[in-house]
Amino acid sequence: MDIHLYLSMIPEALIASMLAPEEFGFYYAVGSSKKSRGQAVFCELDPDFRDAYFRIDEGFRRCVPHEDGSPKRSIYISVYRALEHIDLDAIQTLYLVTKDGRSLGLSPSDALPAESDGLHLYQEISPVHPLVASTLGPQAFYELIVKNPTSLLSLPAICFVELRLDDLATAPESAAVGDLPYANIGHLRQCLIDLRTKRVHTKMVNRTESATFSYRTIKSGLFIGNGQKLVSFPLPSRDDLRTEHYRWWRSASM
Repeated sequence: MDIHLYLSMIPEALIASMLAPEEFGFYYAVGSSKKSRGQAVFCELDPDFRDAYFRIDEGFRRCVPHEDGSPKRSIYISVYRALEHIDLDAIQTLYLVTKDGRSLGLSPSDALPAESDGLHLYQEISPVHPLVASTLGPQAFYELIVKNPTSLLSLPAICFVELRLDDLATAPESAAVGDLPYANIGHLRQCLIDLRTKRVHTKMVNRTESATFSYRTIKSGLFIGNGQKLVSFPLPSRDDLRTEHYRWWRSASM
């Protein structure tokens, strides 16, 4: 059986597994009594990737079938500071898994979404996961957090997603919320207003936000960046999701 190498973002971990990506996604989201049922976000890595920080070869040696011949589902290689030691070129596909185990694979791209007018909302996923409002687009936000921090706080690497603000992005004082599902919308609205009236680029909305998020609120895709570069994982259009990935989209929209 082939051995796969997975980088989990929720929670952060490097894992060897004999399960193919879709099988691993189902197992990781719903198939283990060790983890509460819920969504998963993980990357499949090139199985030849190696870094001195990880004991990958030893993990692969331990990843052997069970006595009954069934595949070994997971061998945890690292549960700490995994993301910062990953070569982003080793990432083959990022998977978004719904709480009932349906996977959508996203391919990496060096192209970033076109800059849009208005404010932004970012959910940091790993290694920390605050909810942050910002005046900055994804590239500038990444640079502020990783490359050129203006505060004492910085991260060696980050995985984050830009979430929809819809009309709140340009008119936070008066825009209707529509179908946005965010909690404490009054506080979010005030954070956005503050960004328009104060000389700051970011505003913490919730420093203890859950790393999970509603997939239907993704604006364009996910992003992973380290000290070398930023990689995007574009989400297909809503029309493509409905026509080509209907079962995943239906599950993600519930």
